Amino acid sequence: MQSLSQELGISPVLTEILVHRGIDTFEKARSFFRPSMEDLHDPFLMNHMDAAVKRITGAIVKHEHIMVFGDYDVDGTDSTAMLWKFLKDAGATIDYFIPDRIKDGYGISTAGIDHVHASGATLLIAVDCGITAFQQVEYAHSLGIDVVICDHHEPGNEIPNAAAVLDALKPSCAYPFKYLCGCGVAFKLIQALAASEPIRSILGEDAPKRLLDYLQYVTLATTADIVPLVNENRVMVKLGLELINSIPVPGIRALIETSGLSLGRISSGQIVFVLAPRINAVGRLGDANRAVEMLASESYDRAVQIARVMEDENFQRRKIDEETFLQAQEIVEKYLEADNDSAIVLHQEAWHPGVIGIVASRLVERYYRPTIMMTTVDGVAKGSARSISGFNIHEALKRCEDKLIQFGGHKYAAGLTVELDRLDEFRDAFKQVAAELLTEELLTPEIKIDAELQLSDLTPKFIRVLSQFSPFGPENMRPVFAARSVEVLGQPRIVGKNHLRFKVRSNTHVVDAIGFNLGHLLNRVRSGSKVDVVFSLDEGEFAGETVPQLKIRDVK
Repeated sequence: MQSLSQELGISPVLTEILVHRGIDTFEKARSFFRPSMEDLHDPFLMNHMDAAVKRITGAIVKHEHIMVFGDYDVDGTDSTAMLWKFLKDAGATIDYFIPDRIKDGYGISTAGIDHVHASGATLLIAVDCGITAFQQVEYAHSLGIDVVICDHHEPGNEIPNAAAVLDALKPSCAYPFKYLCGCGVAFKLIQALAASEPIRSILGEDAPKRLLDYLQYVTLATTADIVPLVNENRVMVKLGLELINSIPVPGIRALIETSGLSLGRISSGQIVFVLAPRINAVGRLGDANRAVEMLASESYDRAVQIARVMEDENFQRRKIDEETFLQAQEIVEKYLEADNDSAIVLHQEAWHPGVIGIVASRLVERYYRPTIMMTTVDGVAKGSARSISGFNIHEALKRCEDKLIQFGGHKYAAGLTVELDRLDEFRDAFKQVAAELLTEELLTPEIKIDAELQLSDLTPKFIRVLSQFSPFGPENMRPVFAARSVEVLGQPRIVGKNHLRFKVRSNTHVVDAIGFNLGHLLNRVRSGSKVDVVFSLDEGEFAGETVPQLKIRDVK
């Protein structure tokens, strides 16, 4: 480790964190800090990629009508906008369709296929959905429509009999990276198409630049879908963030500016907490096709018009979200038996289907239990499931599948449908599965500390190198540090909505600290006391210089 630290010219503390994350050679560190398009895998390693390229290029040459069919969340709308733009530029006769969350439901449905058929399309390209649509693909075939599927969710027992099925999680797929989001899979398709002779002849020398531009869409979708930010995902997001912060496409620029963020300082966290909810809002409360129009727009003015509507709908979504969360919290507080219940399963027929996934995530954060929120749609209970670390909620649902109409998703998030008269039966079965699989250790949230350090370690160079660990996300989280026996200075106080602010000192080194939503720890940080602090590192500015600020996670 010492030799690697010397090779890289960085502190032993940061080298230790790299090694723990599998970055244990100079070459791996080069790819980590300076990723490039050459670090991406060959798209033709993905099973069925040849068939997908052949069918799509054939449709372009023959001027067939192609329909891109996406999901209504960030991943689905980004995938749709990106693929539609690429194929349109490649000379395709093309349109797109996003199903209505309430009328059409999730994924490929017979109603959605009827819409595709009525448009005259003979090729449907499904993005961020389709891996479990076995019967729907057969229905499309009966209407003379071929289907190409680009998905990243867990497959069912049968793989749809489509013209091509691109999903790295298929048992037959040897693609070396298994954790692309739907937009990531669609990007691999674009990579392969751009290398094919029919499309290369149309795009010419401009093809490599276009591929880079599309990484902006992959960046939004990958960070919003909370997939691991390692390997290809990290390469694409790091490169995409550089573009978003310098020359964003009109739709993304409009989204950034109407949301009040500053161009040039967009991070993965701002995508997750600020930009993504605005895209999701139009799919949760209205027509997600507007999100595709904004993202794909060549007109900045038109993109701004749509972004402002999204801003309004996001405001409404937050109100509904908060009302639903308070109702759900009241039920949980009344009925949850903390010592016996390993999972939370709730149903209210009037809850808005567009916010139950968000509320389920908030309940997981509040109670640290796998959570399922359900509402009634068209006479059945439809729900969203969210999990905790170490609990594969898709596998848990699979163990209850005889109680379900359908389900799909991945290990941390899933969707499901249940007959109303089987709700109690399903609830009991799911809670039983959770009780069997979840240990007390798994149900106890923990803070994993990457390294201990001294406040004197927080030099400008340390901060600069640490910033290059970004973008941060699952499996490449912002490093967490511990500093022991630091002195609390001045008078700690509560600021804003229950945030704890104070200063700490070790020898002559004084650093600002803030603990968001940690006001309840005020009695632990009395002036003059010595404490151990666990924190991540934020940057601030003082007198024109970058200075560290501790983002407190815990105090002891």
